Amino acid sequence: MAGLLPALTAAALILSPGRSLAAANAERAVAPRSIGELKRTARIYLGKTADWVAITADAVWVGSTGPFAVHRIDPTTNTRLATVKLQGEPCSGLATGFGSLWVPLCGKPATLARVDLKSGELTNVLMIGPAAAEGGVTTSADSVWLVVDDNGSLARIDPGTGTIRQIVHVPAGSHNPLYYDGRIWVTRADGSELTSVDAATGALRATIRTGPGPRFLTAGAGAVWTLNQGDGSLTRVDTQTGHATHTALGIPGKGGDISFGGGMIWTTVSKVPLSMIDGATAALLCQWVGPGGDSLGIGHGAIWLTDYHAGTISRIELDDALAGCKDSR
Repeated sequence: MAGLLPALTAAALILSPGRSLAAANAERAVAPRSIGELKRTARIYLGKTADWVAITADAVWVGSTGPFAVHRIDPTTNTRLATVKLQGEPCSGLATGFGSLWVPLCGKPATLARVDLKSGELTNVLMIGPAAAEGGVTTSADSVWLVVDDNGSLARIDPGTGTIRQIVHVPAGSHNPLYYDGRIWVTRADGSELTSVDAATGALRATIRTGPGPRFLTAGAGAVWTLNQGDGSLTRVDTQTGHATHTALGIPGKGGDISFGGGMIWTTVSKVPLSMIDGATAALLCQWVGPGGDSLGIGHGAIWLTDYHAGTISRIELDDALAGCKDSR
């Protein structure tokens, strides 16, 4: 069965700041496995493409094109309950908060859609939009946060009125915000940095070096984790100390996604639909290759994984993936 190559150890992939990420990515820490090994409890067709996943207490929400829409899936029956049609392409992530799903839409002009989580109705479209596709949106205790231009203008939006209450200037080329541990963390895809902002005051707190081209990010196990598109690496940033370590995944390129669940970090890109990284050690444990991938979410005891080009989302039981990886080593 697939497992760690004898010439390498997982610890060898944890990089010090002085070690070359490019060199590390030339190594293979784990033998690739087929995504077909993982049983899919359900597979749901949504449209021409399927992208962006958000998990709530009672639903899984997924974006699509053909139609431009977000879809609500019942995780107890694995069926689609509702389709909410949108005025443009959901192009920059999904976020939940204040009883709503927030959906950045690409178009001219770019906008921000608000969908009621209970009724499934489109309740508002704000004339505030993402700076670029593959951006992101996040919510804190009192605000919605979205980068609205290429100059790094991070807009703090009042969820009640839909107006911008503050602009925070982060490095130009930053596009993806995430709220965690009292801060907004913003990756700079045009560089190699992660910036933290005080979510209460909007004050800049720190800028931390990552791998090249960080875009998508998640949080868990006391850290913020960035998936770096430039070299396909993963950066772990300790939220208390700011110390960064790097793990080679060997999955460079555009697109992809990252999430935390079951004590693990999970990443996806097209043709390498799933990689599993230990949340305690940051070691790459298993990697599955094959068709599918591009976005995912963890919730309701499952991994919800899209196949972007097939327009589907699949449910893979979290315990099955964890056990399958453990059995292979």
